[in-house]
Amino acid sequence: MPDLTGLIETWGYVGVAVVVLLGNLGVPVPEETVLAIGGYLVRVGRLRWLPLFAVGFVSAVLGDNIGYWLGRRYGRKWLEWLARRLAPGRLAYAERFMARYGALAVFVARFITGLRMLAGPLAGASGLAFPRFFIANVCGAALFVPYAIGLGWAIGYGLGPNVERLHRLFGGVERFMLALVALLVAWFLVRHVLWPHRRRPPSA
Repeated sequence: MPDLTGLIETWGYVGVAVVVLLGNLGVPVPEETVLAIGGYLVRVGRLRWLPLFAVGFVSAVLGDNIGYWLGRRYGRKWLEWLARRLAPGRLAYAERFMARYGALAVFVARFITGLRMLAGPLAGASGLAFPRFFIANVCGAALFVPYAIGLGWAIGYGLGPNVERLHRLFGGVERFMLALVALLVAWFLVRHVLWPHRRRPPSA
């Protein structure tokens, strides 16, 4: 943690961009931690929110896009090489996950450690259409980056114990984000599907 803080304080937004880009390419670097440290530095006045979000968002999207085209170009050989070195034992699970959920898997994988770095190459190798991948990639980054930055900002604001309590309750960031997404989906269904149906007057 001190080394990462020193990296960001020394290299600023460039350091954040490099780590996030590498993390989305498949290199096992702590991109979430780096974004959280960036959020903490925003809180204490050493970085600014908008440039940090822009750098994190663009780097995350660009890294996943490069991974997608590497997977499209080199196929399963690239996936197996990546999995052997970076995510042993995760490839079979990731393939089943991608085959079942498609573009939604790309979005959800953004919040699952071990799947995040395989999502882009796996989507490319599996033949997922690029427009669908790109939309899921952008939506995932648009939610994940401010979450990670906000986590660090909250710690800087003095909410560290509360954040840790949430992590223990949900079992980490992955389950926390999946629970949040499930709640949002449930709210949407109730608000726009079930509730209008209940309010509709019976037909004569």
